[in-house]
Amino acid sequence: MFSRIISGLFLVLFPLASSFAQQNIIDEVIWIVGDEAILRSEVEQQRLRAQYEGTPISGDPYCVIPERIAIQKLYLHQAQLDSIQPNESTVMNNVDMQMNYFITQIGSREKMEEYFGKNIVAIREETREMLRNNQIIQQMQQKLVEHIKSTPADVRRFYRTLPEDSIPIVPAQVELQIISFQPPIPPSEIEAVKDRLRSFTERVHSGTTDFAILARLYSEDTESAKRGGELGFRGKGNFVPEFANVAFNLSDPKRVSRIVETEYGFHIIQLIEKRGDRINSRHILLKPKVSLDDTNKAIKRLDSIANEIRTGKMTFEQGVIYFSQDKNTAMNAGLMLNQASGTSKFEYKDLPQEIAKVVYSMNVGEISQPFVMIDPQSNKEVVALVKLKSKVETHKANLTDDYQLLKNFYEESKKAEFLKNWIAKKQRETYISIDPAWQKCEFEFPGWIK
Repeated sequence: MFSRIISGLFLVLFPLASSFAQQNIIDEVIWIVGDEAILRSEVEQQRLRAQYEGTPISGDPYCVIPERIAIQKLYLHQAQLDSIQPNESTVMNNVDMQMNYFITQIGSREKMEEYFGKNIVAIREETREMLRNNQIIQQMQQKLVEHIKSTPADVRRFYRTLPEDSIPIVPAQVELQIISFQPPIPPSEIEAVKDRLRSFTERVHSGTTDFAILARLYSEDTESAKRGGELGFRGKGNFVPEFANVAFNLSDPKRVSRIVETEYGFHIIQLIEKRGDRINSRHILLKPKVSLDDTNKAIKRLDSIANEIRTGKMTFEQGVIYFSQDKNTAMNAGLMLNQASGTSKFEYKDLPQEIAKVVYSMNVGEISQPFVMIDPQSNKEVVALVKLKSKVETHKANLTDDYQLLKNFYEESKKAEFLKNWIAKKQRETYISIDPAWQKCEFEFPGWIK
């Protein structure tokens, strides 16, 4: 509930009704909140941006859009009184990602400027202001509800008062241990990849082929390949160190970097533009391939390890210590950790597809057959073996098994209620005027029209 209120403040909007689009008015004040005006052009700009979000909005957009902008202004005014400031570095990184996303979706910088009807500097500044405000609002909300905590007695009382049909359903969850390693890549395959990259570099330096064309044709970074290898403006922290150290030392846009090895494969990089502490560059990524023969040998090796565990010659934990190359689990007895929840429990939808498919029909304590998967961290092919450590079937939440979930559910409901009351109080205290043409609405928060 609390998360829905927060997400509602981010303006994900649908196209405006045709009757308004047909009017000839260039701009007008449609709401006034305190001493802040909401312009029709603000609504239109949010509409243009929202076309690339694809997130549904419930209700009439003509009602939802200005109401959300008005709520933003209430929070921003309070944040100004409380001297809340955003993290400007985080804001700028998010601006870079948003601009790169727009360019990717629209097709080019020129098409983006044509679509929004303004140059890229203006679009960038508008994006910066929007993301900066969003961060301030989040901080303001967190400050407003930071006092809301719960005791075990509060949670028990809350659970007992929940109607039967309101008790949360907890999806099935599993805990897994894993042994995985990458089959060896022959030196000859690595050298062949480097030779290809050297040939690309020679073709660029000789002027026979454009770097962007080579990236589109051959780069195995499929997303950037669509843009000719272009990565967009990013800070140094957005790249793995090996890549960043080379990319940020480039100075001549006509030259290509040396070959760079990272956990993702081998790259060559070309600088496009430097802007302060961020650069726009393009790259070509090639990944050495494991041969089918080497993959089969790795599977046989892992099958032998599995048999030794099943027959009691070693424990699964010993197998992890001796054989696993998974750096994220090797020091934790192979136990996989869910980064999203910070626990070792996974819903099936949160697991890599290959693991979920293998584990679904397993019993607790069972060890899988070896299988091939793409490691989500390195994006490389590995062979793996998993053990189902525990499993909880889908069930209605209860205090014994799901106390933390119920505690979070209770606290979020209290925070949502507090913020709803806070908005109502601000509505009463703030001067609000709405153009009559925009008043025929069922607002999410009554109290705008006085």
